[in-house]
Amino acid sequence: MTRAEVLRRAAGQLAVAGLQEPRLDAEVLLAHVLGLPRLTMLLDTSRDVSGEDVRAFEALVARRATGEPVAYITGVREFWSLEFRVTPATLIPRPDSETLVEAVLRAFAAQPPARVLDLGTGSGCLLLSVLHEFSGSFGVGVDRSEAAARVAADNARHLGLADRAAIVVGDWAGAVAGPFDCILSNPPYIGEGEALSPEVAAFEPKTALFAGPDGLDDYRRIIPELDRLLSPRGRAFFEIGYTQAEAVGRIAETNGFSVRIHRDLAGLPRCIECWKSEKSLGMGTGNG
Repeated sequence: MTRAEVLRRAAGQLAVAGLQEPRLDAEVLLAHVLGLPRLTMLLDTSRDVSGEDVRAFEALVARRATGEPVAYITGVREFWSLEFRVTPATLIPRPDSETLVEAVLRAFAAQPPARVLDLGTGSGCLLLSVLHEFSGSFGVGVDRSEAAARVAADNARHLGLADRAAIVVGDWAGAVAGPFDCILSNPPYIGEGEALSPEVAAFEPKTALFAGPDGLDDYRRIIPELDRLLSPRGRAFFEIGYTQAEAVGRIAETNGFSVRIHRDLAGLPRCIECWKSEKSLGMGTGNG
């Protein structure tokens, strides 16, 4: 069978399964089996696929038809133009989270952060993307899941950043001491009972998704720790649900922080930036 034929058949199977992008999923899976970049594979779809590769591909398509995410099937996901290994122990990195990296680059354009902390590091995508951009920075990633921490450490090695990244197993900020110039976190922020897509609900780690009845439990735990963790002019960046800007901002302000909201490519609030207010620094009231 040619590449075109196996792709056509697989896309049909995935469409029947109700998946939103059946052709794209089929292309990514076939490229993975063939060990080629997707666009390279598509340059010549008239080439034959060996029987062994067809069988391997069909097994992956069958997994995808059950709703298993492509990233878990292939074991990789691109984020910030870097390739990250992912497993069911970690959330799958999403483009929305790149909003945090963009916000960090703007905030530290004049002077890169010396020390970076990533709380709930998962695959390490946020921490390692920032370290990739700031060649002189050192970072610490914390995750309570040993399996996730192993993935993050593997990604640090794969990206050539292991000498500038320490991955620690711990419960939020309890395992580290400051000060850090930059703190990142994509904590769980889904409220209990909120609807999720079947793909996310069935396959991604629930401990990385849900945070109490209103989805704010982990912000309430982490933000009070910022006072001891942030350097005097440090900045913290949290991913938030698009309806949570006001609530998370209120938690930060109650704890003595000024805030700024950053929007994602869809124009939705996606990141909240926090820094110690002028008043909390003992310098009087500033303009934030």
